[in-house]
Amino acid sequence: MKKVTAALGMLAVLVAGCAGISDDSAPASSTLPDESAGWRRIVPASPDCMCGDGSEYSFFERPGDPSKVMLFFEGGGACYSAETCDPNGNPTYSVGIRKGVDELAEGTGLFDAANAANPLADHTILYVPYCTGDGHLGNIRTAYSPDVVMEHRGWANTTAVLDHLVDSYPAAVQVVVSGESAGSVPTPLVAGVVSDRLPDAEIVTFGDGSGAYPDLPVINESITSLWGADGAIPDWPESEGQTGWSVPGLTVRAGLHDPDITFARFDFAFDGIQADLVGPLDIGPDQIPGLIDATELQIETSGTPLAAYVAPGNSHTIISNDDVYDLEVEGVRLIDWITALVDGDVPPDVHCVDCER
Repeated sequence: MKKVTAALGMLAVLVAGCAGISDDSAPASSTLPDESAGWRRIVPASPDCMCGDGSEYSFFERPGDPSKVMLFFEGGGACYSAETCDPNGNPTYSVGIRKGVDELAEGTGLFDAANAANPLADHTILYVPYCTGDGHLGNIRTAYSPDVVMEHRGWANTTAVLDHLVDSYPAAVQVVVSGESAGSVPTPLVAGVVSDRLPDAEIVTFGDGSGAYPDLPVINESITSLWGADGAIPDWPESEGQTGWSVPGLTVRAGLHDPDITFARFDFAFDGIQADLVGPLDIGPDQIPGLIDATELQIETSGTPLAAYVAPGNSHTIISNDDVYDLEVEGVRLIDWITALVDGDVPPDVHCVDCER
């Protein structure tokens, strides 16, 4: 029980589809009038879409080249108990939609459309907010107490975004599936689903800040039972006989399902948030680099190639930070490495030799 409690506690620092409505004549979503610098907010029509407290869910779109689309999954906490999920208490997740079009229009990191070095500057972007405390993977209503009932509907919300992707950009030739922190966890799974729905598109994943999350039953089972995350995994032939899921296991499953997907990820070697997450399982901060390397080995041993970039330091994520343009490790600039991915190449791994904090 101690280990289970520890596993649930560590979810609190994990920071960082909707079924169609029965009336076929009704729109799948509606675009609201609030727009800024090309961004617009979209509200799915299905009643299955919602934040964890049952409030309205929406996602954001910045139209660009319709043949190239980036899906970005936001990070922002997790919850696992009445105390951590109570929106009126001290929740350990983002209760509602945190960002609006004005904030997104500031365009930092890979959202900066004016930066000539940004390989995603002309991509259409679908920004997927995170307000369900379940790593975008949940599909269940969980009553943590009579007064705290959590709608873990992350996968329902994700499916609504995928519906919009397929309906609005059916001729996309490239889809980049990215995310940071908790938002990087579902990226390989989403990539596999996109490959099913847009089979002619080139698919690239780039996860930011979740490489150290280990494949341990105490973690996997806890997330499955509380969040219903097992319902997010498609019934792929390659998954026959497999039960449950794990963070590295999602890449393994998606890679077996579609070997043509390019999988890539970024981590800081001593990521402080990931260190806090695994700390309750008696895993010290000094073991984080080893965990990052071990999950990469697990994935690649399964036969799924993974391009990895590991930088020194204890920061957490970089995609939405302007540091993405300045970081260089072992003579390789991160932005050049990402550009190679977007251009259709699989760049060699980059790993700090002196991975000081």
